[in-house]
Parts: sequence; C-alpha cells; structure tokens
Amino acid sequence: MVRVSRGSAAAPAVKNASSAGGGASSSDPGRLTSPGIRPAAKDTVNVPDTLTVGRRVRHVRQAAGRTLGDVAAAVGMSTSALSLIENGKREPRLSVISALAQELQTPLADLLSTAPPSRRAALEIRLERAQRLPSYEALGLPRVKVSPRLPTEALEALVGMHEAMASARADSAATPEHARRANAELRERMRAADNYFGDIEAEAGKLLGSISHPGGPISRTTVDRIAAHLGYKLVHTSDLPGSTRTVTDLHNKRIYLPQPEAGQHDSRSLALHAVGHLVLGHQPPEDYAEFLSQRVEINYFAAALLMPEGETVEFLRRAKAAKDIAIEDLRDAYAVSYETAAHRFTNLATRHLGIPVHFMRISQDGVVYKAYENDGVQFPADPTGAIEGQRVCRSWTARRVFEQPDLSQAYQAYTDTRSGTYWCTAVVDRTRDGLFAVNVGVAYHDVKWMRGRETTERAVSRCPDPSCCNQPPAGLAERWAGQAWPSARVHSHLLAAMPPGVFPGVDDTEVYRFLERHASGVG
Repeated sequence: MVRVSRGSAAAPAVKNASSAGGGASSSDPGRLTSPGIRPAAKDTVNVPDTLTVGRRVRHVRQAAGRTLGDVAAAVGMSTSALSLIENGKREPRLSVISALAQELQTPLADLLSTAPPSRRAALEIRLERAQRLPSYEALGLPRVKVSPRLPTEALEALVGMHEAMASARADSAATPEHARRANAELRERMRAADNYFGDIEAEAGKLLGSISHPGGPISRTTVDRIAAHLGYKLVHTSDLPGSTRTVTDLHNKRIYLPQPEAGQHDSRSLALHAVGHLVLGHQPPEDYAEFLSQRVEINYFAAALLMPEGETVEFLRRAKAAKDIAIEDLRDAYAVSYETAAHRFTNLATRHLGIPVHFMRISQDGVVYKAYENDGVQFPADPTGAIEGQRVCRSWTARRVFEQPDLSQAYQAYTDTRSGTYWCTAVVDRTRDGLFAVNVGVAYHDVKWMRGRETTERAVSRCPDPSCCNQPPAGLAERWAGQAWPSARVHSHLLAAMPPGVFPGVDDTEVYRFLERHASGVG
C-alpha cells in the first residue's frame, strides 16, 4: 500500500495515528515501534501496539496457569511493572518481551502479533484506546476500569457508544474550516517532498512494465489492458449516481465509468483514478484529510501512467538543454490536458531538473481552486494557512491572462512581488463551470530554461498591501462608497458542512442501488 504520509513531510511514507500507549523513542531502538503506524508499500511490516502486546502476554500467561508474581519474579521485574505491561500502560523493551516469551515457552512472534488473542481482548483494547483519546478526556468523565468482572455485553455497549460518538464528531468536524486546514497540511507535505512521490512512480512503472507498454501516450485500449491485468473490467454506463465520478464493484471486479462524452482524455484519467485506489491499497478514508490525500495520490498515479517518469524526464531534460521547456509540448507529446501536463511538470521539475516551481488553477474572478509551490512565491492565505477560496492579486499572470484578446493562446509575463520576481505562463481552460486559468511559474533565476522568457509583459504586485488591488481607486471610492449594494454570488459549499459519510458528498444509497442494478446482469 502506498499513501501520502499524514505525519511526515517525506511522502509517501508512514501514517501516524494517535498514540494509545506511548511512542517509541527515536534514540531507543530497543523499544517497540509507536502504535498506530501504517507502513508504506514495500515495508509491509505488521507493528503491534502496547495494548495488543499486553493483552497477548496476559493471554499466554493465563493459558499457562502462571501468576503475575510468578512470571515477574522469573524475568527479574516487579509484579506492578508486569501488570502495567499487560494493561498496555507501559511500553516494554524488546529484551523484556523476549524474556517473557522464553519464560512462557511461546514464540516471540506470538507476543508481537498485531492480532488480539480473543474477541474479548479486542473489545478491551478498543475501549482502552477510546478512553485514552484527548476528546474523551475533555469530557471530564471517569474511565471505566476494564477488568475480567466487566460483562462482555457491557463492554460491547461501551465500545459501540464510543465509536458512535467518534463518528458523530468526525461528521461535525468536516466543516469548511476543517477542509481548509486539511488542504493546508497536505500542501505543506507536498512542498516538503518537492511534489515528487517515488513510491507512486515505482508502482506506476511496475504496472506499465507488467503489460509491456512500449512507451508514448496511453490509449484507451492500453487502459483496458491495465484494468484486465488487475482482474477488472471497465464498463461505461449512462446511469452512474450523480454524486460519483466512478464506482468500483470490488465483488464482481468491475469499474463503472460514465459514457465518454467529455472526450478520451477524461475517460482515460477517470479509469486510471479508479485503478489507482486498487493499486495503492487505499482503504475507506478515516477522515476528510485522508480523503484529500487519497485524491492527490490517485491524480499523481494517473499522471505517472499517462506520462511515464523515465521518458517524460528525458523529454524535459532535452528541452532544458535547449532552454526551451514548454508545458504545451508536454501536453501535445502525451495527448493529455494542459492541466495534467502542468501537474506532471511540477511532479518532476524540482527532483529531476533542479527547478523549483509553482502551480495554480484559479477561476476567472481570481479565486484559488488548486495551488502548489516550492519556489518561495507567497500565495494569499487565510489565518489557518489555507489558500483555497482566497483571491490572487489582479497583477498576477494567472488573472491577467483573462484580459488577453485571444484566450486560446498561452500568455507569459513577469511579476515583481514582495517575495521576488516570477515568470509565469498561463492558459485559459474552458469548462462547463466557466473559465479557469492554469498557471505554472518559476523564480526569475530559473526563467532561462523556459520558452517565452523573452516576453516584455511585466507587472508589479504589492499584495497583501490592501492598496495594491483589494481597495478600489480613490476616485471610484469617493464617488460610489455607500451608494452600491451588490447581491453577492456566494459559493454555498464554502458555508455548509461537508456532507457526512465515508466518502464526502457521496450518496451511499444511490451507489448501492446502482451496484444492485448492475450486479444482476453479471455473470
């Protein structure tokens, strides 16, 4: 499984969940690894947490008919210390676990297994974890002592209530502010990794190798072969639920796609996004942040298939040697959209060409929908650090492109900003939702590699100084202040809470009814 790390800047890596029993010290390799860590692809090591280890020790000790004091004395520790280990309140050293395994005459692997020793133990572990969460401590309620005298039925009820409360908290937390914070955190991790994720590149390369792809653009037939290699069939249908882009039937191994009315490129990308969830080992997201991470991963995975790393890097290196890098050339060479080519350039430019970059997709009124940077440019941001929904300066190339008489052409310009001078190239993307600008830029010292650097277009941005473009000119303000009352077009999704559910915005009932309809005709 490959995932963009939510707890580390270098991604994909491991994902850190909340600790339930103390984490391992980086300076103490003899301790067990912190609980809740999910290893990355190719590092699929099952790591137990302290609660599970403790319950397994207790299970084996009791099965052997040994007492706490007896075993503790035999391995040279106090009874209370062993009790703390069994209750998951102390993180044991590996040497202690080894000594316990030898004394109890059980394989070390049995004590380090990630599986609870019984259903009862699994329930006890879930309750302990729930009661150790900061959200439970904040309630000020006493903890229920987990002991053998606690009836299993009561244990089940307590675990069920805790998990229902956690689900309700997650639903209520999926507000626009929560989403903006998640976006900001994800962008930070992408910046730290230079927007390059080697594990996803490797998975894409492995998949292309498995079907003996000769190189060059991927056709729809090639996408069908990729799906078939994974045991899946692509099925186009006209009745997909309105809240979905694709639906994968994991039981019948079918991936349902919309009829390819939007063109071949969209059809290929949508299919590869669905395949990406399978190849990257995604599980239903635990929260909105993980949902966002998965979206980034499948977008990256699809681009890595449509524009394979090795040949795309060679293409870009030849262009850099000729000082003639152009996003349009990437778009045309691999028969992808300009936005896909721009995204792919940001994946590879810093790691393979040594060129820091920034990317934006904004609406015609200047609102940021997507953005990435590692070249020092300063995007507008709200107090949470989020940039989505913010409005970029009118002097930036991404907004000035809309002022050009021919919106079919790329527009290049320099912009002097408070953080330096940047050269950008932007194109207008016409969609059913209106006009958007897709913008790629580099710092002034890297413009020598880019086609269009000879442009004489130049602007000055003083933002976030309000006098730059956020305040109307003095003459207009004097004439019209207090005399205008516009009716704002508010994006309702910025105000409403995110729809609840495992996959935000998806109607589960619609999806299940869709699968039920189509499954009746399978096989």
